[in-house]
Amino acid sequence: MTPTTATTATTPTTPTTATETPPSPEQTLRAPKVLLHDHLDGGLRPATVAELAREQGYDRLPETDPERLGAWFREAADSGSLERYLETFTHTVGVMQTAAALRRVAAECVLDLAADGVVYAEIRYAPEQHLQGGLGLEEVVEAVNEGFREGMRLAAAAGHRIRVGALLTAMRHAARALEIAELANRYRDLGVVGFDIAGAEAGFPPTRHLDAFEFLKRENNHFTIHAGEAFGLPSIWQALQWCGADRLGHGVRIIDDIEVGADGSVTLGRLAAYVRDKRIPLELCPTSNLQTGAADSYEEHPIGLLRRLHFRATVNTDNRLMSGTSMSAEFTHLVRTFRYTLADLQWFTVNAMKSAFIPFDERLAMINEVIKPGYAALRSEWLFRQKGSSTS
Repeated sequence: MTPTTATTATTPTTPTTATETPPSPEQTLRAPKVLLHDHLDGGLRPATVAELAREQGYDRLPETDPERLGAWFREAADSGSLERYLETFTHTVGVMQTAAALRRVAAECVLDLAADGVVYAEIRYAPEQHLQGGLGLEEVVEAVNEGFREGMRLAAAAGHRIRVGALLTAMRHAARALEIAELANRYRDLGVVGFDIAGAEAGFPPTRHLDAFEFLKRENNHFTIHAGEAFGLPSIWQALQWCGADRLGHGVRIIDDIEVGADGSVTLGRLAAYVRDKRIPLELCPTSNLQTGAADSYEEHPIGLLRRLHFRATVNTDNRLMSGTSMSAEFTHLVRTFRYTLADLQWFTVNAMKSAFIPFDERLAMINEVIKPGYAALRSEWLFRQKGSSTS
């Protein structure tokens, strides 16, 4: 798959600001953040799952107490059992089958992200998974869009600026990808910003859905593909070269095409070099990747090397409920592991904003008017404290 011809380079040092120290958890929380890979059905509040289940007569939850239910979701997702991990989504999707439930979950998603310092997010979900209560595909999309708008309105009223767009996801094992792609195109500029496919990679290559990708390319629309999370380099190659993906959902297995020598030299295979040189965004989800076995620890997660090699790496949550995580938590893990500074967090955030599926001028405005000023303010506070401590 990947040619043996390679590009070799010496591993660069992490380009942080030498005088900066890692930010505190409070600074990390306040730092502007951009989220590109987050599943709506993977980020519900445990209390909401329990309440919706009571309202709808859904009696299959393993726990009804919100605190114990939240713990169950995290433990099941971290159990190493694929069956238990998939069961977690059975329950969240199970209570997301009415327009009212979808609106509520979407609005709460926005509010939770805004409280975590997220200023821009693309939230993905599969409309075809929310039809059991009699809704049509369009009704699902309109309910979620309405919830996002309500969440943004409430967040703004509370002093939090956030913009959220939807990614419509088709399931790899199903046969509705073209239908969902057409749906995403109809709701383009009405709250939907792009398309995605998700589900098991092994046995369900993205090439099964070429008609959907060809349609989106003809329409000049954006799409990302879950690839390189578990299956490896062939999945990445197909997503890029056969399907033409704009971004890679996860893409963490690109590390399989990178070799680090005992002397610290780094050799990029041709696929890894292509991904880096073409600035193809990687939607990395560190905590989720640990749960699925893509890495054994934060220290061993490929994000450290990919950042040093200047890949277009971004940091994401994937499933906030199942992973018990948030963008602040993801950043905090990286700060503790790699001693990242505000400069590093800004680098990841700008990378993500550059890679968003909204128009260039709007991305640029977010970077120059929100993200950079936000980090500059935090850095000024840090310098002020440093000066204060040096004169005391």
